[in-house]
Amino acid sequence: MLQMGSDGDAGGTAGRGSPGAGISSHNPPWRCGSLDVERGLEGPSSAPEVRGRCWSPGSLVWSDPGASPSSQLEGEAPQGQGHQPARHRGPPCACPGEVTGRTLIDIGSGPTVYQLLSACAHFEDITMTDFLDVNRRELGRWLREEPEAFDWSAYSWHACLMEGRGESWQEKERQLRARVKRVLPIDVHQPQPLGTASPAPLPADALVSAFCLEAVSPDLASFHRALGHVTTLLKPGGHLLLIGGLEESWYQAGEVRLGVVPVSAGMVREALVRGGYEVRDLRTYTMPAHLRTGVDDVQGVFFAWAQKKAGVAV
Repeated sequence: MLQMGSDGDAGGTAGRGSPGAGISSHNPPWRCGSLDVERGLEGPSSAPEVRGRCWSPGSLVWSDPGASPSSQLEGEAPQGQGHQPARHRGPPCACPGEVTGRTLIDIGSGPTVYQLLSACAHFEDITMTDFLDVNRRELGRWLREEPEAFDWSAYSWHACLMEGRGESWQEKERQLRARVKRVLPIDVHQPQPLGTASPAPLPADALVSAFCLEAVSPDLASFHRALGHVTTLLKPGGHLLLIGGLEESWYQAGEVRLGVVPVSAGMVREALVRGGYEVRDLRTYTMPAHLRTGVDDVQGVFFAWAQKKAGVAV
């Protein structure tokens, strides 16, 4: 049974006025797949375009050795997909087979599921989290297959294409729904981000966080502290997959411009090392001119795979 947490379950102040103080629902669609499909996508019924090294809807690093994106898929693409997706160029971090376990926590899920489409094949107990209740409600709608939920089928289909295991997009979504066990409030700026009595099994075998920590931290020191806070949720030897924007200072959320702490790849590496991680891989992607549409000033994306060292406090 899916467990939905209330704001009162989380540590910290779950009702702060600024979205930037917690996990924001207003990240531009390219970074967290918000409910508005923009930046070159034709809409929720069309296949997402693969951009750069791995502009994928979820196959960030959980790719199986030997799987080919050209493998035959079972079933048809979701209705309305009228073009072939761009060629997949491989995952940003090569760690096939290593990032696995029983429990996974997604830090700052937003209202999106794309970031877990590949992970669900490798973890049987997944916890999704977000600061904002509106995002958690949207996740609940999709997980319960309610009619008004956002349609992620095109993203699911494309993830199957990239993984090349012959899985249908319908089975992919069934597996993800079955393995997400709870959706909980989180505040990464609190020492106990999930509160003092979290129902999530802790410490987790792995964490994933996409376009969250830098977007909700007012300065570099806050970014370091937030990373330290979420690290307490991870077991020694566990894996962290961290994805975020490079050299970004703001993004537009409707009529509001929200601040972001600008980070470089070097700053991310330093934060991970100081936080007690061994950096297994760190790669960057430079944002091409045609993707710079004026909704932010991001210069690129970083993809980090890090492993928590033994002896680091849980």
